[in-house]
Amino acid sequence: MSDTSWTDRIVGDRMTVDQEFAARIRESQFSNQQWSLIMTATEFEIEHPDDPDRAQIVANTDKLEGVIPELDNVQAGMGAMAGGPGGPGGSTDSSSSSGGVFDSIMGALGIGGDGGSAEKEQLEAAERLTQEYATEIQSHLETKGRWESVRQHVADDS
Repeated sequence: MSDTSWTDRIVGDRMTVDQEFAARIRESQFSNQQWSLIMTATEFEIEHPDDPDRAQIVANTDKLEGVIPELDNVQAGMGAMAGGPGGPGGSTDSSSSSGGVFDSIMGALGIGGDGGSAEKEQLEAAERLTQEYATEIQSHLETKGRWESVRQHVADDS
C-alpha cells in the first residue's frame, strides 16, 4: 500500500531521523548527494497496518534500480564541482570521465565490464540502507508515542 498522507504527517519526525541517520550515511559507501537520489526513488509503506503486532514500515525500492546507474554520475559531478579536471576528485585524463558515461551506457545495455556486478552491489547496499532508515523511522515514532496513531491512520484508510 502506498499512501502518502501518512508520510505527510511525519515530516518533522523524518527530519529528526535524517539528522540522526546522517552519521550512518557518512559510514556508508554513498555520498550525501547519492543518498538524496536513492531517497527520491524510495517510497515508504506500512505493511499490515491493521495488525498491531505485524505492522512495520518498509522501504519500497522498486524504482531504485532505475537510479543506480546515475549514482556514479552524481558523484562524478560533485568531483568536477570540487575542483574540475586535475582538482580534488577531478581527472586530467578526459578519456576516464567519458569512459564513466560510456561504461554506464554499456552497463545499462548489459554489455561490457563488471558494471553489472558493481551496480548490483550498489543496489543491494542501497536497499539495506533504506530499510535501516525505515526501521529508524518506526523506532523514532514508537519512542515518541506516535507509531500507533500513524499505523491506525493507515489502517483506517486501507
